Parts: sequence; structure tokens; C-alpha cells
Amino acid sequence: MGVIKWLLDAGPTVFLPLLLFIFGLALRIKPGKAFKSALMVGIGFTGLNLIIGLLTDNLGPAAQAMVKNFGLSLNSIDVGWPAASAISYGTTLGSLAIPIGVALNVVLLVIGLTKILDVDLWNYWHIAFSGSLVYAATNNFGLGLFTMIVHAMWIYFLADLAAPTIQKHYGLEGISFPQGASAPGFVLALPINWVLDRIPGVKKIHWTPETIQKKLGVFGDSAVMGLIIGIVIGALAQYDLTKILNLGITTSAVLILMPRMVAILMEGLSPISEAANTMVQKHFPGRNLYIGMDSALAVGQEAVLSASLILVPVSLLIAVILPGNRVLPFGDLATIPFMLAVMAAVFGGNVFRIVVGGIIDIAVSLYIASWIAPLLTTAAKSAHFAMNGASSISVLSDGGAWTTLLIVGLGKLMSWSGMAIVFVIVLGLMIWLNKFKKTAKKVEE
Repeated sequence: MGVIKWLLDAGPTVFLPLLLFIFGLALRIKPGKAFKSALMVGIGFTGLNLIIGLLTDNLGPAAQAMVKNFGLSLNSIDVGWPAASAISYGTTLGSLAIPIGVALNVVLLVIGLTKILDVDLWNYWHIAFSGSLVYAATNNFGLGLFTMIVHAMWIYFLADLAAPTIQKHYGLEGISFPQGASAPGFVLALPINWVLDRIPGVKKIHWTPETIQKKLGVFGDSAVMGLIIGIVIGALAQYDLTKILNLGITTSAVLILMPRMVAILMEGLSPISEAANTMVQKHFPGRNLYIGMDSALAVGQEAVLSASLILVPVSLLIAVILPGNRVLPFGDLATIPFMLAVMAAVFGGNVFRIVVGGIIDIAVSLYIASWIAPLLTTAAKSAHFAMNGASSISVLSDGGAWTTLLIVGLGKLMSWSGMAIVFVIVLGLMIWLNKFKKTAKKVEE
């Protein structure tokens, strides 16, 4: 447990390069090259975190000001993923998430039920989250552990399923996103995309950063679009002119700088990814390996970030007009890009479709987050989380994911039998995707 605590305290900017360096050596990459690759990943990840922090530090207060200006009042506050992860890892059950996730990943890789090699250890908090909620609902520690296993299997399955789409759209060869707040969006986006393809007129709307810039000229440029969106958000927050302009420059900077940080990170990751796939092809011909990374690699893409910034004030409006919603979006408003990262790949970077899909996603997430609020509040108290006067808390990202409703809902309703049903479903899907679908493809060829 001491090693796990050290990993959590060090954070991904330290343990991810360390893990990749060790992995690089295991793949027989020369020590100097493995060290440089790992270091570049660390530099890129640090840059990404700095820019995401810049966005969060500026967008958070603006969102808070909008909530105050609009006079919004709902009885459960969205505390955001940082608080949710602290609650999840703060429980005895949650502290076991990393060893359970790593061991399961290795087993599934060996028996060929996943192609994901998940090096994003920090994000095992997503399975700690669901496990802690089921434990809070049932007071059954063993069921909480089984919940984490089942949730991890769902994440690996969704990451495997979405990998080709992610790689094609973002140009991230050999990468996928086994991230609990992002991966479920793939399944949600597919039917939305199908419906939009069949609506006359709507199916022809194709707003990408490139087409927008072509039509709007300088006003369609990413930097200028970021400036305009930031100014609008600042105006809605009723900032003074100086703060409005500062927010505009900040959002503009995020749109420009984040893709460059991703490029630095990929510079380091590419040699390791290539060596891993070479080794897999040598020992397991016909199999591929995907490096599991945080979806932060995608959130800086212009279409994702532009749509997400547009959805910040829209999310507050949805929360107010949605019948039966009890959650006030707040902490996770800056996390919207993560919720949309995989959906955007399905929509091919079409900003119009990302916004439409985002509105549907947020509406669904608010309902699920409202249902999950009592369980998260109980889990927070057991983890001695400071509620700061709030009587009820929730979280929009993970708390609103359909996987949370499926896993926690059946776990709460039917206990072991409910979780067994979810386990059998995901096991069957993993076998279909990695065994039968693969065989069918070979027969067709």
C-alpha cells in the first residue's frame, strides 16, 4: 500500500514517465532512447496539466459568477472530478483500485480479451468511484471489489471498441482512451450520429474548424474563436472589461497551446508504442496492442474545445429547465472536453454535431447524477470529505455516465445477481470483439 500511496501522491507527471521508462527497457529499447522518450512524455503531460489548470482556474470562477448572476439554486452541487477522485481513493475499498486494475489488465491481455495496455494508472479512480458507490449502497465490501473488476472490464471493452475511430480522427497511432468519463461517450454518440445522418438539411451541416475558418476568414481562426468564446463567457459572468479580455486571451491560448503539448507527448510515446506493437506481432502474430492513455490527449483539439466552451453556459441553462434535475453543474464544467473527447471522434470533428451530442449527453448526465447524489454523499462522508456546508453532492462526469447507472444501478437493485448480469454481458462483449469479430474479419478477407 505504501507504493500505491507514493504513486498517488507523486501524480501522473512522475509515475507515468517512470512506468514508461521501465516498460521501454522491457521492450529492449536502448536505455538512452527509453529515458528520452519517457522524459518527453513527462514534459508533454506537465504541459497539458499546466494548460488544463490554466483553463480550469479561469473557467471555474467564471462559471461560479454565472451561477450567481443567473440566481441558480439546486439542492445538489456538482463538486467535479478532483473531489470525486479524492473521495474514491479516500475509502479503504478505493485504495485497492490500482492493484486490481493492473492485475486485471494483465490477465485480460494474456488471454486475449483486450488490446489495451493501460499505463494511465491514476485514472483507475473511475473504478474506485463505482466500487465506493456500490459499497455505500449495499455495505458489502466484496461486492464493491467485484464492482471495480466489472467496471474496469467495461472501460477496456469500450476503449478497444473506440480505438480505431480515435486513432483515425486524432491521428494517435496505437493509442486509445480507457478513461471512465470519456469512453462511454462512444456508445452514446453512435445512435446520435445515425439519427443526424437521416435528418434532411441537418445531415448536410458540417462545421469543422477548417470549414468555419474558410467561411469566416480571420474570425474562424482557432485563436480568434477562442478569444471570442472567452469574451462571451466573461460577459455572461458580468466581469469588468479587463477580466473579460483576460479570459478571452486565456481561452485563445488554451486552444493554441494544448495541441502543441500533445505533439510533445506523442513524440515521446511513439517509439514506445511502436516497440510494443513490434513485440506483440513477434510473439502473438495478428494481434495489436493499444497504449491506454488519458483522454487529455484529445481535449485540446480545436473542435472539442470550441464545442465544450460553447456548452458551459448551455449546461447551466439545461440544468434550470430540465424537469426533475437536482444537480447544479459547477465543478465539472471545465471537464466537459473530457466528456466529449471520444464522442467528437465519432462525429468526425463536426462542431455542430459535437454541440448537439453534448447537449444530449449533459441532459442525460444530469438525470443520472441526480440519482447518484445520495450515494456519493454517503461515500464522501465515509471518506471524511469536507462537505463545506453542502447537504448533498454529486459529480457530472463520472456520476452522470451511463456505465455508472448500469453498474451501480443493478448493484444496488439486485446486489450480487445484478452485478453478475453486468459481468456476463461485458464478458460476452469482450469475447465477441476480440475473438469472434476478429475471426469473422479474417474469413471475409
